[in-house]
Amino acid sequence: MAGKLICVVGPTASGKTRLGVEIAMRWGGEVVSVDSMQIYRGMAIGTAAPTPEEMRGVPHHMVGVADPAESWSVARFVQEATHCVEDILRRGKQPVLVGGTGLYLDALIRGERFAPGGSGGAIRHELQERLERQGIEPLLRELRQVDPQAAERLHPADEKRILRALEVYLETGKTITAHNEESRLRPPRYEAVYIGLAFRDREEMKRLIDARVERMVADGLVDEVKALLQSGLPRDATALQAIGYKEFAGVIEGEKSEEEAIEEVKLRSRQYAKRQLTWLRRNPEIHWIWWEKERDFAAALRRSTEILTAQGLG
Repeated sequence: MAGKLICVVGPTASGKTRLGVEIAMRWGGEVVSVDSMQIYRGMAIGTAAPTPEEMRGVPHHMVGVADPAESWSVARFVQEATHCVEDILRRGKQPVLVGGTGLYLDALIRGERFAPGGSGGAIRHELQERLERQGIEPLLRELRQVDPQAAERLHPADEKRILRALEVYLETGKTITAHNEESRLRPPRYEAVYIGLAFRDREEMKRLIDARVERMVADGLVDEVKALLQSGLPRDATALQAIGYKEFAGVIEGEKSEEEAIEEVKLRSRQYAKRQLTWLRRNPEIHWIWWEKERDFAAALRRSTEILTAQGLG
């Protein structure tokens, strides 16, 4: 286990970016964004990527590093983000991981080693062709024979993971169930101290989320989506499935009004915040800071400093 990382987590609109920068400035750190959509270029407004003013001179990594036409897996993110973390540690700086994509954060801290195979390989291509010719049921039957645990766990509609499980077995001779079990038994790559931000009053969270959506629209979210579409990015690209982009692509193509899109984005953002909190509550190591009516960042930094000092970061 190498290095102790600081992680600032919480639902959307909870102030992670600002507190992460404050902590990085206090602890001589650099920020690594852990956000599955901030990785894409040309999507700063809709993903609430930190602006230069918000960064306040603190180096930020994993922001705007991918072409929107790419579809990054968790494995690709962990590989690239680990390079950033290791470089920060090698230079004697403190990595501060900031973001709300819990799956990516957990995989990065664990140092997840993903099974071989990828969506562009020959075996995946063959499986994809079989899926198109035969449907999912023959592939699911095959998976039941070689990896009954995975077949039981996966819903027949989850074609992507069924193909992945078969791909791993056909490429390695080892089931994805066995691979995942081995991964769970390994100690984590990094030790982490978690600072969590949340709201005592859920209505306050909803209010801030709604205000953020309105600010994004005022800052030019529609033009940002239009630029992505005009670049030739297809509507089914992963980047355009991000909250805000899918809805406003519909506005640009005449499928809905801007008012309808704004309400949809607000609703989806609030639903996403609830899912983020559900994921984070599974981690008993998070030190929570609860926002009252007003978000007091000075008090949050003082409390964070107490927590981090007690955890040996001083």
